[in-house]
Amino acid sequence: MSILTFLLAAIFSITTNPGEDTRTQMNISWGTDTAAISSFVLYAPERSDWKKALRADANGRFCAVYDSVYSKNADGENFYEDARFLKYDLNLDDLSPKTRYKYRIYAVSSDGDTTVSEVCRFTTSGSRRWKACIISDFHCYPPLPKRLEAATAMMDAVKATSGGFDWVISLGDVCAWGGSYSFWKYLYGEQEFRDYMWGGVNGNHDNMTRNYVLTNEFFRNATANPLNGYEGEEGVCYWFKYGDALFIMLNNENMRDSTGFGKACAWVEKVLSDNSDARYKVVCEHYQWFFGTEGKTSQYSRWHELFEKYGVTLALAGNNHIYVRAHSNGVNYIQTPSSDNERGQDLIRQLEANEDKIDFRWNEGPHTVGAMYMDVTPRRMKLVLLDRSGNVIDEVAIRPR
Repeated sequence: MSILTFLLAAIFSITTNPGEDTRTQMNISWGTDTAAISSFVLYAPERSDWKKALRADANGRFCAVYDSVYSKNADGENFYEDARFLKYDLNLDDLSPKTRYKYRIYAVSSDGDTTVSEVCRFTTSGSRRWKACIISDFHCYPPLPKRLEAATAMMDAVKATSGGFDWVISLGDVCAWGGSYSFWKYLYGEQEFRDYMWGGVNGNHDNMTRNYVLTNEFFRNATANPLNGYEGEEGVCYWFKYGDALFIMLNNENMRDSTGFGKACAWVEKVLSDNSDARYKVVCEHYQWFFGTEGKTSQYSRWHELFEKYGVTLALAGNNHIYVRAHSNGVNYIQTPSSDNERGQDLIRQLEANEDKIDFRWNEGPHTVGAMYMDVTPRRMKLVLLDRSGNVIDEVAIRPR
């Protein structure tokens, strides 16, 4: 194979994202160079022979969303992103519940040579007990690789302490600048993206370029989430089911004003109403419910009445870089700490507001690394906060409502 052919057939940025019903559906996202003439996936249960794998073909669409964006390379040098590629979004909808799958992606060049990706994996839902890792705010930035190293080491600690998890909940700010496609490619090279389904939300950093061009197109084109969101937010705001739990994923960046919030609110209300039989109802966004430093109200004031009305079990968020666990009228509010060992905040010990709601706060100051895991059965949803060494810092058991 010539060097030219190899470049034409390159495969990159592979992720597994949820389908609407993860018992039988998963979405796969990847990119190839523009001259690849076709690309497909072979998938099978992990323990089966590749000879029995099924094939799913995908149509690529040209993507130039990230092209020529002002950025930095891994050496810290200024450059403009060279990012014109074919983006693939594939929905697998014939899967077996509670099954661990493996898959490979194939790209065919114009002269017929084929490139094959590494093996990737995911686990469909359906088991009575399942676990998820919850992590956020690691601000992947290639000039400072220790940020991502801290986050992946934290995930290793979660895996060891929890006994293993089935998928990952990401609460935003996974990239320092979401408009820099080289950052996404660097991030998606980690083993954690080859081994697990990721269900994430768009953070403010994921939504911007170095010079503050803002759009949800960066997040949308870096993933392949369900397209069941409201107009303009398809694949960015979305909902899916994992086991007995309904997950609703929000985009704070497009609900800053009353009009944007009104659209989000109407959509959330409809999704909760249409899925009222879900045992657990979980709403995820990036911006914090409370300011962890002193306890003042943040996004809680916008949402708590609707959450209480429709019996939301758990509201998850990130952004503030301080862990906060709170409750109000049956709804549990939790926001994750940062995990990059760089951008944490000092914690003011004395609460100045919401003493009646906030049960626990934690961080390690500017150099914080923490994450959580969720352990779910039909009878209870347990959430556990861990520090970088895997020590249990906080936990709570939540009953279905």
